[in-house]
Amino acid sequence: MAPRRFGDAVVYQVYPRSFQDSDGDGVGDLGGILARLDHLTWLGVDALWLSPIHPSPNADWGYDIADYDGIAADLGTFEDFDRLVEGCRARGLRLLLDLVPSHTSIAHPWFREHPERYCWHDGPAPPNNWRATFGGPAWSRDPVNGRWYLHSYYPEQPDLDWSRPDVVDAMQAVIRRWRERGADGFRIDACTRIAKDPERRDDPPRTTPSPFNWHPEYGALEHVHSKDGPGIGAALAAVRDAAGDAPLVAEATLPNEQLGRYLEHVDACFAFELQAAAWTAPALNHALGRALALEDGLAWVLGNHDVPRLASRVGPERAAAAAVLLLTLPGPVFVYQGDELGLADGPAPAQPLDRAGRDGARTGIPWQAGAAHAGFTTGEPWLPVAEPPTWAGGTAAEQRSDATSHAALHRDLIALRRELSGPATAVGLGPDTVAFARGDTVVAIRPDGGPVAAPEGELLLRTARGDGIVVRRA
Repeated sequence: MAPRRFGDAVVYQVYPRSFQDSDGDGVGDLGGILARLDHLTWLGVDALWLSPIHPSPNADWGYDIADYDGIAADLGTFEDFDRLVEGCRARGLRLLLDLVPSHTSIAHPWFREHPERYCWHDGPAPPNNWRATFGGPAWSRDPVNGRWYLHSYYPEQPDLDWSRPDVVDAMQAVIRRWRERGADGFRIDACTRIAKDPERRDDPPRTTPSPFNWHPEYGALEHVHSKDGPGIGAALAAVRDAAGDAPLVAEATLPNEQLGRYLEHVDACFAFELQAAAWTAPALNHALGRALALEDGLAWVLGNHDVPRLASRVGPERAAAAAVLLLTLPGPVFVYQGDELGLADGPAPAQPLDRAGRDGARTGIPWQAGAAHAGFTTGEPWLPVAEPPTWAGGTAAEQRSDATSHAALHRDLIALRRELSGPATAVGLGPDTVAFARGDTVVAIRPDGGPVAAPEGELLLRTARGDGIVVRRA
């Protein structure tokens, strides 16, 4: 079944542990998400994507899954999930789940009961020089059987062997069960790692700069054998077969020209070259030009749970222009929770929880001023909840009642994008400006924060600083 694309949908990413706690244990949960759905409908988004909700030892905070068919006890129950599905449908929201098909937790029963489903090597040393994404070797010795197992991420996340039919069958069954339970679609995590070189050859040294901000040790190699292998098409075809016509969005961290094989089976791939670009006009124009050359199939994203928050990366004073850029591009757009508030990274705990340093991007949402922990929880939060000036623009409640707020800008942009149509074509408005046209409408931003020199026409939207505009040409 061929992909049907995902239109111009706006998808709101929820990191469940950090969105809203409903039972006072300090951890966000499904009940809390349900309680805050009206925030999403106020914004006008079309769908929400949940980062993993399954049981996990949390070596990688949910992305090390110990049971694909369960729900983590601190996030809720199946009854809570069913109520969330009903709440989404009542509001016209589609619900996307995170599918993590490339690896499991080492605590997953399969690792001991079905070790044949994983990637192993027998011998005195690893078979190649492959490196893990977070640094270090991608092979570890299992202390139980003495064999080497492959892990593209942490040692607690052994890779599944997708060349095996039983792995394909098991993952297809997982997809079908969650579809039956009410999932409308899936974001496919780390899908380049599903297929590797069957000969397990060494990755060569990198000779050209990478467009992505990799760990230095990982980035020193060209990953031509440890990922994006020849079996990727068959693997994604199996995922599509199980998902039916459900939207599939792939996390494929590859240069744009290498995404074609993925787009044969999924509705969109994230445009990570744009997310990773420096916040300068030359860098953004370069990344945007490369992306738009693909014409179709990209999902636009500037923030997520893996990188510092957008306001921390580009500066809080430039976050409005970033929103203008993101929310006017053609194709699906993903907004990370808190970015609509201009939220910067929160305080890191005294003892960091995430080994990759991502705690600051995962702190709780400030919902209400004056409430304990800004309304995120009545208990002790699992991560410290941000306080002013991290949310100097105001809490969610304050911003929803302020027509000039960052949240109101997001709402206005989401409404405006319904009026836009057609592809984006570059418009030259000077070396300091990023500008493109969609039909008779011109979008322009100044990454340096200066005011945009507006072309003639009807001004549809302007940021408070004037560093982002949308104009309908006469």
